Amino acid sequence: MRPLDRLDPRRVALVKPSALGDIVHALPVLSALRRRFPDAGITWVVNRAYEPLLTGHPDLTDTLPFDRGAFRRGVRASLAYSLAFVRELRRRRFDLVIDLQGLLRTGLMTLATGAARRVGFAAGREGSRFAYTDRIRVPDAGRIHAVDRYWRVAEALGAGDGPKRFHVPISGEAREWAARELAGLPRPVVAVAVGAKWVTKRWPPGHFAELLRRSQAAFGGSAVLVGTADDSLLSQEVIRGLRGPAKDFTGGTTLPRLAAVLAASDVMLGNDTGPLHLAAAVGRPCVAPYTCTRVALHGPYTSMTGGVETTVPCGGSYLKTCPAMVCMAELTPDRVWPRLAEALDRWAAGRRSA
Repeated sequence: MRPLDRLDPRRVALVKPSALGDIVHALPVLSALRRRFPDAGITWVVNRAYEPLLTGHPDLTDTLPFDRGAFRRGVRASLAYSLAFVRELRRRRFDLVIDLQGLLRTGLMTLATGAARRVGFAAGREGSRFAYTDRIRVPDAGRIHAVDRYWRVAEALGAGDGPKRFHVPISGEAREWAARELAGLPRPVVAVAVGAKWVTKRWPPGHFAELLRRSQAAFGGSAVLVGTADDSLLSQEVIRGLRGPAKDFTGGTTLPRLAAVLAASDVMLGNDTGPLHLAAAVGRPCVAPYTCTRVALHGPYTSMTGGVETTVPCGGSYLKTCPAMVCMAELTPDRVWPRLAEALDRWAAGRRSA
């Protein structure tokens, strides 16, 4: 077979269905592929829920949404949907397919395309590696950031010479909506994501409230809470602990509008979740407590110094549940406050110079 760095495909598929933070981490690979294959059609296979984040991306030809909800409609409906999706994958006649997810489902998608070249990680889980014609080895995967791990695929394809570019398409409508919603709120606007799917990532709402009380006492400004509807109770708990102005967007934005709110904010404070990484991608300075994950592996890539890790021996365990949760008490607001104060100091200095 021709070496990967000498390929000239006409139709490329990038398979990275989820989750929000992982999709954000893969954005530089998309732009690198466009630089490497300027005339190729490039399709992103993505979970339908995250498709709006990619709409209008200048480096994409189109998206192919995958509906995970179809598998909750019974066996017959699931089978019918799977067969229809496989037919669509085959119909598109991809020459090159890149699986950045590396799980059984995405491996099967990759194999189902019938593409002559199917690229994925040699360490792909759940047997996904057997779906690939080309397996990319990343011996130091456990020591490098997810963005850099995905970038190894771009390098293997001869597309790693340019910069890692995070482009998040935000429509004019979304920006105008965010401007209206934030109008009148005192600056600095601190966007806050207090929720997380993993309970081991959820820094206590009281800790967030304490930090925000300090920031509002020292710098003034407002807090805007973001996240999914599942995070609403946590966001309300934070707001009840504040004395200054706050606005709750939790569960009330589309993904494009969430990106617009983050882009219009001055600082991001949040757990290691999608909104944090989206804020980093749109250029916001980020501050984040890290309990069960590692900054070096999953920190806000453009704002890594804002990540503060627990020092308990089990920190960075990547466990989704824990009976002890001692990290939450050890990683106090006092430890995170200097990073938030630094970010707000930089904001204040920029405002004075302007």
